[in-house]
Amino acid sequence: MNALTIDSQDWHRLKGNRRARALEQTAAALVYLLKDQPEEALLRLEQATGWLDRSIKAPPCPSHGHHEVAPD
Repeated sequence: MNALTIDSQDWHRLKGNRRARALEQTAAALVYLLKDQPEEALLRLEQATGWLDRSIKAPPCPSHGHHEVAPD
């Protein structure tokens, strides 16, 4: 699973790569199945399916998200 996980260095390059994202989620699903956590596995498989059928897209970059201003 670690080999298929998209790390922060590769996130920008692979964020929209549907194959890479589906592989990442499918690997996670297999790990959860091996840990006897079928609900978590199903969530990851649904994410993988979403990448493949184009029903989901990459979220905005975590480092470029909206920053809240602290109240005075």
